Amino acid sequence: MLGRMSSMFSRRAGPRVAARALAVSKPLSAGRSSARGIVPGATLQSSRAYFEFVNSQQYLQHWTENQQLQEWVSERIELFQPARVHLCDGSDQENKELINLMVQQGTLIKLNPELRPNSYLARSTQSDVARVEERTYICSDQKEDAGPTNHWNDPQEMVTHMTKLYTGAMNGRTMYVIPFCMGPIDSPMAQLGVQVTDSPYVVASMRVMTRMGKQVMERLNDAGANFVPCVHTVGQPLGKNEEDKPWPCNSEKYIVHFPEQRRIWSYGSGYGGNSMLGKKCMALRIASAMARDEGWLAEHMLIVGITNPEGVKKFFAAAFPSACGKTNLAMMLPNAEGWKVECVGDDIAWMHINPDDGKLYAINPEAGFFGVAPGTSMDTNPNAMLGLAENTIFTNTAITRDGDIWWEGMTKERPKQVVSWLRTEMTPADRGDAAHPNSRFCSPAAQCPVIDPLWESPGGVPISGIIFGGRRSDCVPLVYEARDWEHGVFMGATMSSETTAAAAGKRGVLRHDPFAMKPFCGYNMADYFGHWLSFKERTEEKKLPKIFHVNWFKKNKAGRFLWPGFGDNIKVLEWLFNRSDKEGLCSDSMDSAIGIMPREGAINTDGLDLNKDDMEELMKLDKQQWKLETKKHADFFNTFGDRMPEAMHSQMDKLEKNIDDLEY
Repeated sequence: MLGRMSSMFSRRAGPRVAARALAVSKPLSAGRSSARGIVPGATLQSSRAYFEFVNSQQYLQHWTENQQLQEWVSERIELFQPARVHLCDGSDQENKELINLMVQQGTLIKLNPELRPNSYLARSTQSDVARVEERTYICSDQKEDAGPTNHWNDPQEMVTHMTKLYTGAMNGRTMYVIPFCMGPIDSPMAQLGVQVTDSPYVVASMRVMTRMGKQVMERLNDAGANFVPCVHTVGQPLGKNEEDKPWPCNSEKYIVHFPEQRRIWSYGSGYGGNSMLGKKCMALRIASAMARDEGWLAEHMLIVGITNPEGVKKFFAAAFPSACGKTNLAMMLPNAEGWKVECVGDDIAWMHINPDDGKLYAINPEAGFFGVAPGTSMDTNPNAMLGLAENTIFTNTAITRDGDIWWEGMTKERPKQVVSWLRTEMTPADRGDAAHPNSRFCSPAAQCPVIDPLWESPGGVPISGIIFGGRRSDCVPLVYEARDWEHGVFMGATMSSETTAAAAGKRGVLRHDPFAMKPFCGYNMADYFGHWLSFKERTEEKKLPKIFHVNWFKKNKAGRFLWPGFGDNIKVLEWLFNRSDKEGLCSDSMDSAIGIMPREGAINTDGLDLNKDDMEELMKLDKQQWKLETKKHADFFNTFGDRMPEAMHSQMDKLEKNIDDLEY
């Protein structure tokens, strides 16, 4: 525990030496070590503080029997040269002491316990507020294996550069070693990871988002246990008597993935997705490469269970880019009598073919929600709001006079006085956002009021349908269905969406985001499309889920959203639900240039403030818009060259012909 200090390092008198990377650890002999044993959760502190050290393997041997893990941690200690090392156990006591430490350091503000029990607010620097996609690299052995949608650098050059940055990067700080599990601990789909970091904010967040604790260590101690090694530092070493910052980070940032070696290196950022390496980095970028090699899917998808008024329940997975309504759909309160929606996961799905029945099953590898706060309210997503009532870490929201959080869209009007995420006072008359547009909440999934009873099922849940969607103000209709699996893969491969605040850069720019995986696929996306296509060879195609596309964000000429959205989305989901086990066209469907669409009246609009003209506009296919759309798709496909599967070009040819045949 943080309060129990034991010496891990031998002291060497003399001046501080120049930092250098050591290839192997140099353990002390038993006679020189002051080790008396260690329990998980202990912090190991050197009395020398800023002198070169050599570390004792005895502490690591008490912590884990996994020799590979012992050696890896020891080498990280030698490289980063921290002042202290904390071997995390995930306990309540450990978390309590880390939270108290961050409050004392100014990293966290304790919220009013009467309004928001056991909850805290963190505020970052202005330069560290979102994913840094331009500094995110897939360092595959060959450049062509990363593909045109990823940034690539020669892996050996990157290792050399990053090692220089890492050398001594934790001077004066504590290195935390986090063993974690992605997925239910007893699931055959689960994957183990170990992260080192110098950010207690990351430790507290990883405790929410992953499984930590004794069960993880027991699995790591199993013979032959493998783990994904994850390395992170904020890149701000502390000199002797140097003042620390509430949110340390570095202007130089790197998020680096080595898919063949299954390892992740991150430098310079303290923001969630860049520093919580179990999330996007491991659960998507590295996991997608693992899934390709092992025959499963790692996807940027929510998982939801939907029950109709007759008590029939089906599970759906849905891919939406960040800040495009994923969490709202995952925790929907349906505006339709008798319907129920329950959440398995709101962000990531790992899917595999069950050999017993040949169907696709999915698990949620995460244990918490790391959601976008602005726009979330009791009107738009009451279940999310109820799930944030306690035990939550908020980042970059505003704080009210009475010590609660606030963000744009949470209430109709801004409170009379708030302190913004930039620490400035704001009133309703002040312009600008009080909360950052990408401000976040980090809360345990188990306290969501509509968490599905099977959300931690080791074998996962059977998927009846896959839904693609994005933020499109024109062109794309409200809903349509793929004709078959190959056409569905094409629909996913041609997804486009207007950018949001979830990533650094301009907002509202239309870009291709295939399967909502453009920022997260750990290898060449042409090969990724081919991997998806291969699933009709892995099982009978009729056992695979139906594939659909939705667009909640289409606008009229005046710029008004045509579809009411939120809880009314159940009206569209009802059509998907009923279509998911039907073959071919029937009374509720018709063929179109882009796929199977609902017949007029097939979507129940009773109770909606929606006239016939609005519905026609929502389902309209504009020939000129779609000609431009197909041109953009073809240009995008051409960037992949010969790697693009022929089936995708064939689907493109069919779409172009169908659009040419449209009357208007």
